[in-house]
Amino acid sequence: MGFINKMDRTGADFYADLKSIRERLTKNAYPIQLPIGAEASFVGVIDLLQMKAIIFEEIPDEEARSFRIADIPAEYSAQAQEYRHKLIEALADKDESLVESYLSGAEININTLINAIRKVTLSGQVTPVLCGTALQNIGIQPVLDAICAYLPSPLDLLPQAGINPDINKPVTRKHSADEYFSGLVFKSETDRHGELSYVRVYSGKVEEGSTVYNPRLDKRERVNKIFIMHANQRDQIKIASAGEIIAVIGLKNTATGDTICDAKHSIVYERMTFPEPVVAMAIEPKSSADREKLADALGKLSHDDPTFQVKTDEETAQTIIAGMGELHLEIIKNRILREYNVAANVGAPQVAYKETITSVSQGEGTFNRKIGEKEHYASPADHPEPDSGKDTQAVPAVYPGEHKK
Repeated sequence: MGFINKMDRTGADFYADLKSIRERLTKNAYPIQLPIGAEASFVGVIDLLQMKAIIFEEIPDEEARSFRIADIPAEYSAQAQEYRHKLIEALADKDESLVESYLSGAEININTLINAIRKVTLSGQVTPVLCGTALQNIGIQPVLDAICAYLPSPLDLLPQAGINPDINKPVTRKHSADEYFSGLVFKSETDRHGELSYVRVYSGKVEEGSTVYNPRLDKRERVNKIFIMHANQRDQIKIASAGEIIAVIGLKNTATGDTICDAKHSIVYERMTFPEPVVAMAIEPKSSADREKLADALGKLSHDDPTFQVKTDEETAQTIIAGMGELHLEIIKNRILREYNVAANVGAPQVAYKETITSVSQGEGTFNRKIGEKEHYASPADHPEPDSGKDTQAVPAVYPGEHKK
């Protein structure tokens, strides 16, 4: 499903964007809405299924908008009929249940159209396209309705595949609350309440106060509290079941990418793979009092974020932090300074320069010195050459001698 956003911005062109989607992404993209106006005059959308206009109006002293259903404006009527006909034609081409009604010219029931769109969307044969503007909150309610109506629910998905670690063989779990519990920890976060683990529940149920099993660690951990997260707000719940995304407090040793499950029916899901960091910078505490606080902050941040790495350069003794980009490291730096209250300096890493031999050379010198009553001399010869990279036997380059007068 596609959503053309920012219809209120200068230069917005729904039909140019639709053409771009068809050229670059999929030729089977068909709008189920048309915009009413554009740029500053964008006020609503035309529903091609109901053939009605949805007009959005501001609510005084509030950021939200109300909407009303109205007849399609006369200047958009012909265009709406054209795109509705193209949509039904595409659906009939993919869904045989609509062929007879389409060929006979009979009016197709809206529920029949919704079921047909859902069917071809799930199979990937047609991509429905909607429009609106998130900033002005225009067209958002129909998008949420379309997500519920056309996109797959957990019950539409195939059973989740994994590995039984006890016998090392493939096993699956149905997306059902009646199955054995299993879930994947896809994010870890440390806040003032403790270790917060974000879990997608694939099957079964998990209750507050229950015990779950981590196959990677071969350990059981207790689920102390369960939350449903709303941005930075959290609502505590007693039980969560298949299909829900929750946050859990109590998983002290479980890390990002771990599977948690029923101890008697263990399963391991595929772990997430993370790219290597691409940008690095050095960081150091401003005082010795901040040294331990900085180490603690870096340890927590690297534990929460697998794409953030910390290492010590053995040659320069600098602490190097690395991430996925400048913005990533800037956020990390701000968290260290503000959230963990660590006074630290950051900058570019130092480079330890070295010198080496680049070409073959020869040399000979004379050593002549009087020690006590005796005079000593030697004529060392040297033959340096570049390191071949192979482990070779070291050969002495200096051959001392002694002569008595």
